[in-house]
Amino acid sequence: MQICSVCSEHTPKYRCPACKIRYCSLGCYKNHKDSCLPVVSEVTEAKDSFYTERTEEDLLHEEDIIDKVPLEKLQLLGQSNEMRDLLYNPHLRQLLRSIDSADVKDEAMKAAMQEPLFVEFSDQCMKLTAKGRDDS
Repeated sequence: MQICSVCSEHTPKYRCPACKIRYCSLGCYKNHKDSCLPVVSEVTEAKDSFYTERTEEDLLHEEDIIDKVPLEKLQLLGQSNEMRDLLYNPHLRQLLRSIDSADVKDEAMKAAMQEPLFVEFSDQCMKLTAKGRDDS
């Protein structure tokens, strides 16, 4: 189980967008932000090389994953009123945070799939991205 990188006392619920450390509260974030060392240049370089130097064929062989959803299709999720309505549910947001912070993500996903709310969320994600693929 992870602990807050700032206070080292509680389970972290959040991640710093600049340096990616995990923290548990607004107080910890405020303490952290003054000493935060963003990893922007490394991330930017990594993103640039990821998008410019690799071909689709390289990506497929890199992880042997055939079905990847392009960024344009994923952006449909952010434009969906149905997704927005689902994400207003605090229980769903907690499920998503627990998956994100899990050490063993596949086990966390299997557990979440036992929750009807998470299944509804997953189905909506699939519906929107499949719809986006059909439009291409």
